[in-house]
Amino acid sequence: MRAFLIVAAFLLSSFLSFTSAQNSLNEVLDLSMSQEYRIGGITVMGAEFTDVQAIKLFSALQVGATITIPGEKIGEAITNLWNQDLFEDISIEAAELRERDVYLVIRVKELPRLTRYSIAGVNRSEQETIRGKIDLMTGRIVNENVIATAVKRINDHYRDKGFLDIDVDIVQEVDSSFANGTIIRVNVNKGKKVKVDLIIINGITAFEAKKVKRKMKSTKEKTWWRFYKPSKYLADEFKSDQQAIIAMYNNEGYRNARIISDSLYRTEEGLVGLIVNLEEGTPFRFGNITFTGNTMYRTTQLDSILGIHKGDVYSLAHLETRVFMDPKGMDLSSLYQDDGYLTFRAMPIEKRVENDTIDIEIRMMEGQQFRIGKILVEGNSKTNDHVIYREIRTRPGDLFSRTDIIRTQRELSQLNYFNPEAFGINPIQHPEDGTVDIEYQVEEKPSDQIELSGGWGGGRVVGSLGLSFTNFSAKNMFKKGAWRPIPTGDGQRLSIRAQSNGLYFQSYNLSFTEPWLGGKKPNSLSVSVWKSVQSNGQPKYIEDELNLLRNSLEVIGAQIGLGQRWKKPDDWFQMRASLSYQN
Repeated sequence: MRAFLIVAAFLLSSFLSFTSAQNSLNEVLDLSMSQEYRIGGITVMGAEFTDVQAIKLFSALQVGATITIPGEKIGEAITNLWNQDLFEDISIEAAELRERDVYLVIRVKELPRLTRYSIAGVNRSEQETIRGKIDLMTGRIVNENVIATAVKRINDHYRDKGFLDIDVDIVQEVDSSFANGTIIRVNVNKGKKVKVDLIIINGITAFEAKKVKRKMKSTKEKTWWRFYKPSKYLADEFKSDQQAIIAMYNNEGYRNARIISDSLYRTEEGLVGLIVNLEEGTPFRFGNITFTGNTMYRTTQLDSILGIHKGDVYSLAHLETRVFMDPKGMDLSSLYQDDGYLTFRAMPIEKRVENDTIDIEIRMMEGQQFRIGKILVEGNSKTNDHVIYREIRTRPGDLFSRTDIIRTQRELSQLNYFNPEAFGINPIQHPEDGTVDIEYQVEEKPSDQIELSGGWGGGRVVGSLGLSFTNFSAKNMFKKGAWRPIPTGDGQRLSIRAQSNGLYFQSYNLSFTEPWLGGKKPNSLSVSVWKSVQSNGQPKYIEDELNLLRNSLEVIGAQIGLGQRWKKPDDWFQMRASLSYQN
């Protein structure tokens, strides 16, 4: 409705401006019949901040051009200028007529420009969020469209967060400090978040309603016992929950299930009811499953890996999991891609749908078998290459294996040296010789830790200091250029910690771990030493004499440990042994 009023106002203003132009032209020209004139000159009046030549260009009127008066060009010129959203009033007049030359005047009244704006009613953090949404900039032309857009964006932002009672009022004031300047004040009253009182799902026949509602992880009904999760209404999460309902139905064989409509109504202040109209459709089951294009493995072997049989409940998600990516590696793609077939592709096709049965044809393109060529690593700016290469499971000359690549990513992630979201794998294929180079892309992240704490209690200072370096390099300790600020890159761990509360207690700990002793096998060596002193608070010496009133307990200890990664029953098993001494 608001958009309609804006358009109507624009058309009425254009009509009145054109009528004004005709009246002005009528004072100089005879408008009883159309006549051709030549534009002798164009003058622009009222433009203080807009370039005069730009106004002439926008109008499409040119000196020396022929114009018919009355005619369409004057109206078109006014429309062209209106379309620039720069003016609130436009008229075109004939100022003078010399023989067949007419001299035109374009009169404009410019729209105000924004000098500053403020936001009230919300905290500073939310004000910054709103500023990013409404995109108001100093010097910008302010018209009805700018105001309406700002209001809509603020309303949409808060309604998506559950503030359905949001009220936005934008006040425009004249800025007397600047010519044609305006000040905007945005007043926001977001109200309270609306909670869900009741959820009604119509059309459920196959399952219990509570089972379907449990799939709605974010949108919950308000109950007295659900204190741990608020029942707030969020539009985006409500849509996601509806998709979760459909996914559940699809996995149970109802492949045509759909949400027909949803609606919201008020039950009382601050509470809403939600209605979801669902169409379940008919449950389907798998029919015959056939394979085409397989030459390396027999159909019986593929059937065994797929694990889906005729008569099973139809689930496209389960079918795709068994074909493309099963978390346990029991899928067709793993079968081929772990055997070197990097370019293997499979396409499940619904070949026939009859009654409640769907026949599936899996079309397979086995492709070429590849062996590993080069292993490349990119992006390690701090960690030395050998630390990364020793964790890589793919080896030059081995058959390409998707499982080994996934395991490599997991091992590199567990080092905690790299950003897990930035891991990348770039297989560079060489079909001419059947090899593929594997490029692992990593991004270093900070992993060292510093602990510093202190306080006052019991009349004494309590404090601790700890340093933990997870990617230390002991062999570079004596290299001059390696201290930046400490030697790093060899994957060793060094930890230093001290704690004290004065004379009553002190503790010192030092530990070092080499995860690959000797650099060839994942056999770890760890060494740690510690010392702690507890006393009654008396100083050890008084005037260079031993203080007999001091009682203390001093403990010194050391530990050495060895770890070994076993190959049987698999390389996830590890053995650790340690020897400790304490005095």
